[in-house]
Amino acid sequence: MIIICTGTADTYITDKIIDGNFRAKDANVGQASTLDLFKLYNETKLSGTGSQLEVSRALMKFDLNPVWNLTGSILDIRSSKFNAKLVMKDVMTGHAIPRNFTLSVFPLSQSFDEGEGMDTGKFSDVHVANFLTASYTSQNNVWFLSGANRGGLLDSVDIDYISSGNLLDGSGVVSFEKNQTFTKGPEDLSIDITPLISATIAGQIHNHGFRLSYTSSEEEDAKTRFVKRFASRHVANPFLRPRIEVRFDDTIQDNHQDFYFDTSGTLFLNSFVRSSAANLVSGSSLTDVAGSNCFVLHLNKGLYNLYVTGSQHTAGSADAAQAGVYSASFAIASNESTKYNKRDSIAKLLREKGEVEFTTYWNSVDGTVTYHTGSVTIKQPVRKGGQFISREPQIVIDGASTEYHKKDTVRFRLWGNDLLAEDNAPVRGPYDTPPVIFEKVYYQVVDRVTEKIILAYDDANDSTRVSTDSDGMFFDFKMQSLYEGRSYAFDFYIVDRGSSYLIKNRDTVFVVKG
Repeated sequence: MIIICTGTADTYITDKIIDGNFRAKDANVGQASTLDLFKLYNETKLSGTGSQLEVSRALMKFDLNPVWNLTGSILDIRSSKFNAKLVMKDVMTGHAIPRNFTLSVFPLSQSFDEGEGMDTGKFSDVHVANFLTASYTSQNNVWFLSGANRGGLLDSVDIDYISSGNLLDGSGVVSFEKNQTFTKGPEDLSIDITPLISATIAGQIHNHGFRLSYTSSEEEDAKTRFVKRFASRHVANPFLRPRIEVRFDDTIQDNHQDFYFDTSGTLFLNSFVRSSAANLVSGSSLTDVAGSNCFVLHLNKGLYNLYVTGSQHTAGSADAAQAGVYSASFAIASNESTKYNKRDSIAKLLREKGEVEFTTYWNSVDGTVTYHTGSVTIKQPVRKGGQFISREPQIVIDGASTEYHKKDTVRFRLWGNDLLAEDNAPVRGPYDTPPVIFEKVYYQVVDRVTEKIILAYDDANDSTRVSTDSDGMFFDFKMQSLYEGRSYAFDFYIVDRGSSYLIKNRDTVFVVKG
């Protein structure tokens, strides 16, 4: 899943020399549409003094509540597939751009006010935050070192930004600096800040925001860097605004429709009471069926029986048990010699039919209560001599709406087809084909008007991977990741049997409303 954390405040602070007379240390540009980063060396004389340094630093804060709200359910910030990136868009305005420089981001140790200033020429708007003052409550709350420039250890009380700290993960004291080098100059910013966001969600770092600047060595050397300009949260185009992109794997892989011999698969059971997920109950006292090894999955085919212990499904940072969700994993060998009748084995039936249908019983541990009876068909592994391209995938979105609200979380159902198999299948009349399940399917979002990719597919963290259940393929999507007033569509990237495919679906186009 992808969560977009939007900015709640941003500005940049500077001590720029104005007309050779004074430094604009009390200037505020909180309402400006850009965040300008520059370092000027000996460019301006202040009242005839010697060499002068002038710098600017950007301050940004983001709403992390959409991430916090999921840590008790599907989000595990400890997972290796949890990822957070600070994303900012370069603004090309015909100005000079420095090359071969590095920008560093640190978490702030104290809060700042965005301010109401807009003048980025003469810096004549006096407000906070500025180079001297971070915020104002009943009095000015000044930076410990002008320019928000005092760094130190996590939990220190006299610092402006956190340069390092111990996050109690076994790594000891580590640097909190995250950076990106810009070789050409106009590149967008995309910095991995995963450990900083994880620590903030875990409550180890206060969410005061971030400081972005040139590295300390580049701020102090004898070289001018003017000017790296990013869009601020006040820019008119919403696609250019700063954001934190949070990605994590929320997929469920249920193999009811694509279970194969010789490989492990997982079956899920969902329990509901009226409109809500609810645990199974057992016995006269209606005790919740919960925790590890809390039920037994029984597979039966005639005389053949397989018993597998299963558990309640867990997710989230606290490994929270998911109400009413259970799973069991197992594998059956294709040469299984156990007989399902007096004469024939499972292996013989598989050779003859190409698949075996088992009855499934979801039982209590002691076997006295059956919670659910169903079935699963386990197929023979696909083996073809010398055929390297064996399928032609197609993906169709089933039953999508043309309009969604920004607060909606939508479950999109997908129907998979193999066009090659359909073309080669002999038929005598109308027929229905079962859906084809593709194991590795990823979605991406495109702007329908411009065809630009808004959210790219992610096969590294699996944040855009499609899930499967007993009804087929699906994925959950939070509309808060998209900007309102635009129309969107999905592309699908499929990895299947050694080949990859990009399928552009334009039959389903939808608009996001505010």
